[in-house]
Amino acid sequence: MGGFYQSFVPGGTGWLFMDLILLLGVFSLAIVIDRLYFITVRSNIDATKFMAEIRKLVLNGDYKRAIALCKSAGNRALPQVIKKALEEAEKMEFVDFRTIQNTVDEAALEIIPTLTARTGWLAMIANVATLLGLMGTIYGLILAFASYSTTGASFSATDLATGIAIAMYTTYAGLAVAIPDYFCHHYLSSTTTSIIDDIDEQSVKLIHLLTGSAASGH
Repeated sequence: MGGFYQSFVPGGTGWLFMDLILLLGVFSLAIVIDRLYFITVRSNIDATKFMAEIRKLVLNGDYKRAIALCKSAGNRALPQVIKKALEEAEKMEFVDFRTIQNTVDEAALEIIPTLTARTGWLAMIANVATLLGLMGTIYGLILAFASYSTTGASFSATDLATGIAIAMYTTYAGLAVAIPDYFCHHYLSSTTTSIIDDIDEQSVKLIHLLTGSAASGH
């Protein structure tokens, strides 16, 4: 693998393709680390367990403790939306369905873009890395055939091997970046969709709960 690592050294044959792919790999790794932390650690929560506690507090008319529970969850996506709805409901003598719905929609519109931000870049980087690998492959094959056609009967197997090596190295490097990126993109997109679905489902249930329990006061 020594030749593979040497192919990244500026000035070597095909180094530009290899370094561009390496740059894309580093950039995508930074995105994956950032999104994994933000989505799976900072934003995600056990929606069923969390909402079970909120439901108990709302049914008891204890909006302050319900809001405090949301705040204790930090910056997690669902609690932020639920907190906005509870704060609005706490200020109202009669809980109006449309007002609470608008509050939930506004909160969701603020949060959802932060969940989906930059994840789409991973799919684009995977495509570009694959194409750069293909370009490097074609470049390496051109070098290999060019060396054969110009040297004729005295052609060197080393020149041919160098061209083929560059073709294989760039293909390998492009796929080494693209495959993990596709996997991470799918995982992050699926997790984000699950969080958004929880927000939609649980906020609707909360609105019905709030409007249904309004008569009991708070």
